[in-house]
Amino acid sequence: MKILIVEDDQAVASSLSLLLTSQNYIVEIAPDGETAWQLVEVYEYDLLMLDVLLPRLDGISLCRRLRSRGYKMPILLLTGCDTSQDKAAGLDAGADDYLVKPFNPEELLARIRALLRRGNVASPVLTWGDLRFSPATGEVGYAGRALLLTPKEYALLELFLRNPQRVFSYNVILDHLWTAGEAPSDDAIRAHIRGLRQKLKNAGAANDFIETVYGIGYRLNPLKNQPAFQALEGELSSSPGTPQQMLASLTQVWNRFRGKVEEQLALLDRATKAIANQSLDETLQQQAVGEAHTLFGALGTFGFSEGSRLAQQIEQMLQVGASLQQNEIACLCQLVAALRQEINTPREESDSEDSGLEREENCPLLLIVDRDPIAAEQVVHEAGNWGFRGAIASNLTVAQTLVEQDAPAVIVLDPTVSQSIQESLAWLAELSRQSPSIPVLVWTAHHQLTDRLDAARLGAKAFLHKPTTPAQVLETAIEVQRIDAFQRATLPGSARITVLAVDDDPQILVALQTFLEPWGFRVLTLSEPERFWQTLEAAHPDLLILDVRMPNISGIDLCRTVRNDPDWSGLPVIFLTAHTDTTTVNQVLAVGADDFVSKPIEGAELVTRIIKRLERIKLLQSRAEIDPLTWVANRPQSIRAIQGFLRLANQNQQPLCFAILDLDRFKQVNDVYSQMAGDAVLRQLGQMLRQTFHQRSVVARWGSGEFVIVLYGVTKAQGIEQLSEVLKTLRQHLFTSSNGSPFRVTFSAGVAQYPDDGDDLDALNRAAQTALHQSKLAGCDCIFSAGTPGTIHST
Repeated sequence: MKILIVEDDQAVASSLSLLLTSQNYIVEIAPDGETAWQLVEVYEYDLLMLDVLLPRLDGISLCRRLRSRGYKMPILLLTGCDTSQDKAAGLDAGADDYLVKPFNPEELLARIRALLRRGNVASPVLTWGDLRFSPATGEVGYAGRALLLTPKEYALLELFLRNPQRVFSYNVILDHLWTAGEAPSDDAIRAHIRGLRQKLKNAGAANDFIETVYGIGYRLNPLKNQPAFQALEGELSSSPGTPQQMLASLTQVWNRFRGKVEEQLALLDRATKAIANQSLDETLQQQAVGEAHTLFGALGTFGFSEGSRLAQQIEQMLQVGASLQQNEIACLCQLVAALRQEINTPREESDSEDSGLEREENCPLLLIVDRDPIAAEQVVHEAGNWGFRGAIASNLTVAQTLVEQDAPAVIVLDPTVSQSIQESLAWLAELSRQSPSIPVLVWTAHHQLTDRLDAARLGAKAFLHKPTTPAQVLETAIEVQRIDAFQRATLPGSARITVLAVDDDPQILVALQTFLEPWGFRVLTLSEPERFWQTLEAAHPDLLILDVRMPNISGIDLCRTVRNDPDWSGLPVIFLTAHTDTTTVNQVLAVGADDFVSKPIEGAELVTRIIKRLERIKLLQSRAEIDPLTWVANRPQSIRAIQGFLRLANQNQQPLCFAILDLDRFKQVNDVYSQMAGDAVLRQLGQMLRQTFHQRSVVARWGSGEFVIVLYGVTKAQGIEQLSEVLKTLRQHLFTSSNGSPFRVTFSAGVAQYPDDGDDLDALNRAAQTALHQSKLAGCDCIFSAGTPGTIHST
């Protein structure tokens, strides 16, 4: 459970954090109301604890803002304001409880548990089969055996139990269980999952008690012969993973708009009769064409594919209108009648597709396409130890049949399996083009540069040269699967990626919300394009979805205005259109569209298109902002972040520590031990700095061996103390060159403080550089403080 503490008193905030983390809560701290608001907009919290008297935005005002924007998490006001008027103002503003400082820790914890229960977030005891989990006492047991879990394992298990029907991607787990300043790798999350699984297994649970859902993440394995655990009200219980849930959601939406569809059909009937009576006027004709077009786009989205086809034909005939011949008018009447019958015919739910989702084999499939039976059998034999099911295809025909029956997680392909290598490569290209694509690892004895280039150009994710051990093949397959899962993973719901959808058809807008919100998107809809610009500026979306043709203002016109504005020109735009003719496609691309999706909307295709577009933007931003060797910020990105912290320090009258550290004699390391050894030093130091400095800090590489560290709310003395620990750790680390020669490195540093040593970035940089120069003159391996003649030596 994740709690945000909004408290400007660092001592109180720290004590609260310590108390809550001891109870296995994930805790984040905001020093003022505006910072808290920014965090709430980005991350999800199960409960907020607010002080009333806060800088920038007081607790009462923050509470009102949260409730006015629809946030429903429980809010506890924890403050020294103890008058009846204060309590009434807080509760009237939307707070759920009010506790006066000083407080009793046991009472505070009891109130938090009560609020979480009241918010339908907590339960006295959570169960799943033989597993019992008590949030109140922190006790966990399986079949009567107590489980001793680490705090992160405890939090993981609680997350799964509270959302048993939801699949959690790495990113969603990260946002729920780690604070904003922490950034563990996917491997670290996997290690926590493995540890939790092992402890459950040791207590008697099945190996797959926590199930891996390929390409998405993890969830609790559904219980057999028992109704699925019912998600508590108020939770994100709708998982995007099952077609049954999606169908149920769409059915609810369809039922809401059933009356409007009847009105649209009645209008088509009127237009058809007017054509037959030769009394069709232009207004009625335009209305009928518009409604037919709307039905064409909407019906397929709700599963009426035949109805969508009929509506398209009706639209085309209505565009001709009064010029229709008698036999064409009769055909139009038949089409409208057939459309009404199609809509009124109850749909039969098909179980054929759903059955494939309920396989007993939960492990992802690894398909070996190779005519060497010995090599293939060795890999399949080893696959189980790596979490795969193995299958072998000795020719392309068998391979294609297996892929159709059960889509593999990864395919290991030897192109020589076919008499014509070109045939194998053509299949490789086909696999990479299909949606979703299947990652392919090429494993072959042909390893010339041309072979590698052909495989890469046609979409292979990795290339291995035979002979290779089964372990090497599987290790590479795991990496291929990880990369592919990252590219296709759901976006974190707590990241609140905002999509603004503009369409004059409210059914399409609601359908878009139904498709996208279970995947973590925040979907804002607009049916009046005249209000587009004010909505755009208020919402600040991450992506636009536009209909091509709308009354008064077309989507093409809106896209053109977006691309002409320097503040919005980079915003991704996806068009929805029922018209896939060359002219329309060229139009949308010419005005700057990033992609287009044809109506009727297919949910999985739309989600894939959006995720790919956002992933590409994320990748480009990452490349532009992160130093690829050390994985800390580069100079341009860090300057922007530092300027922001300086403004924050000025507003809140807080200190800011600015440090420059430089590796000692780093050029000699490159010259004597090789460039690769120097890169290893940089990577290690970057990792140390990332692990040491988390929240409210900037870590950046500004030069060859030069790093900048900025710590908000930290004095020079505190910063020097932390840097001294890093220097001590680095000094103890033994590096090894490529020829086996051991060596050690150190750094020197200069430290300045805002505002004592400078009130802007340039002044702080000059002061820190001067102190750094002094540390070098003093013999290196030390830290100097700006404005202080004494040297601070690490020991």
